[in-house]
Amino acid sequence: MSRLDVTEKIIATKVAKGIQWADVATKVGLSKEWVTAACLGQMTLDKKQADIIGKIFGLSADEKKWLMVVPYKGSLPTSVPTDPLIYRFYELVSVYGTTFKELIHEEFGDGIMSAIDFKMDLQREPNPAGDRVSITMSGKFLPYKTY
Repeated sequence: MSRLDVTEKIIATKVAKGIQWADVATKVGLSKEWVTAACLGQMTLDKKQADIIGKIFGLSADEKKWLMVVPYKGSLPTSVPTDPLIYRFYELVSVYGTTFKELIHEEFGDGIMSAIDFKMDLQREPNPAGDRVSITMSGKFLPYKTY
């Protein structure tokens, strides 16, 4: 058994039972974005969170242990994503990445936006021309230090 096996079981149970990520997040008491990432194997849960997820998805004690192991993050199957939706984010960074970098450096100085001290909010925006996806990402600015 591996973390990937547990992720696949969570997804299969979600589909079979018609579970919504937002409902899971409410039971865990955290954002739907973070809880979804955790269920997909990208975050580490504590025992209390793992117990809640385990109950929702019918996980064994051994399977719940995998939820508490620090995962290998950023584990896409290929370096350039082939899934059309994920590829669009790759395309967005390819096209606008230098703009993000330039504007962040102009506003904050030499440093990075943290993906550790980070939050994200994904919402649907109704629009007469077709609903829009709104994603707000907020990460702590971490300046490079001299030494």
